[in-house]
Amino acid sequence: MTDLTSLKTQFLEYIEIEKGRGVKTVENYDRYLTRFFTAAKVTSPSAITETMVREFRINLNRSPGTAGTMKKNTQNYHLIALRAFLKFLRKRDIASLNPERIELAKVGGRDLDLITADELNRLMNAPKGDTLTALRDRAMLELLFSTGLRVSELCNLNQDLDLSRDSFSVRGKGEKVRVVFLSASAKKAVADYLKKRGDFGEALFVSNGTIGKKKDHDKYVPRLTPRSVERIVKQYATHAGITRKVTPHVIRHSFATDLLENGADLRSVQALLGHSSITTTQVYTHVTDKHLLEVHKAFHGKRRE
Repeated sequence: MTDLTSLKTQFLEYIEIEKGRGVKTVENYDRYLTRFFTAAKVTSPSAITETMVREFRINLNRSPGTAGTMKKNTQNYHLIALRAFLKFLRKRDIASLNPERIELAKVGGRDLDLITADELNRLMNAPKGDTLTALRDRAMLELLFSTGLRVSELCNLNQDLDLSRDSFSVRGKGEKVRVVFLSASAKKAVADYLKKRGDFGEALFVSNGTIGKKKDHDKYVPRLTPRSVERIVKQYATHAGITRKVTPHVIRHSFATDLLENGADLRSVQALLGHSSITTTQVYTHVTDKHLLEVHKAFHGKRRE
């Protein structure tokens, strides 16, 4: 097969099965590649040229986005997908453009969405009472902060979580397995929630409104989706009087910065977050390096005193 549609299908199957990419990643790569093929009006891998890629980049840069034009990071996602596809073709000795000819757009340093320690405490204490919903939401917030889980990882958890242990394994991006740890408050919150829940549905976090609504309800309790968790976190942030945007990923940021501010080393935080590259973890250092502040205070400006 040498037509691009067939090769794209093979590539998407390859990254899903052999590379362990998630369904969402595969869907995104499919969309990015289709966009390039359509814009370039190309049907054969041997017909792909640098000129096509350059014109595609111009097209992306002029595409509308939330800030007027498409973000550089989003543009790069398209190019990363195309480069991965070209590498796939090269491995199979299919003639096409050299993937090394594709350079990514330069982007500025990543800005972190952070909340203060006081705001975090208000958020964690926002679920009030002992209703099933309040217990569920308290357990979710405690687990997010205790483990640094991604929202998709949280939603994939099941009721069989062993609360007699202080840790458990989670399968994250790229099917990579890592160990995360439970704080005492997280274990208690989850235990209180499960005790109140009383059904045998598989998922740990579910839509409470459906429990007991069907005769054979244990098979019908729906798992909460990442979007649902995002809405829940947003609602509690509003109730807690936090004006900035708060998402489950912001809590993950708080997990990482809390560890670093209290002396954890970067490699350990990388492992706890499940980052493939320490470069990804290094984004946190510029907001947590208290040592540099202490050095500045101790040694700067002494000749002027």
